[in-house]
Amino acid sequence: MSGALTRAELLALPATVDLETAGRAFGLKRSTTYTLAKRGELPVRTMRLGRALRVVTAELHVALGIRPQEEAGLRTDVGASAGALELSSSVQA
Repeated sequence: MSGALTRAELLALPATVDLETAGRAFGLKRSTTYTLAKRGELPVRTMRLGRALRVVTAELHVALGIRPQEEAGLRTDVGASAGALELSSSVQA
């Protein structure tokens, strides 16, 4: 694989990705990605697992402004609505 990732490819990524894949998501070359990671300048955290550097895909999505729940047509306000219902019922009591 080479070149920047498409939106569909970004949404299909596993829970963590290698540093090269994360760089491709930003349209960066491999060497630039590793240089930025070494300086701590990537817009996502890196995790060292053994000798490998990994990036959490959810953080990658946030940095790129992608909201997978909305892409899938899922409601993201369910928790807020439930909390509002609990509050209104306790006020009436």
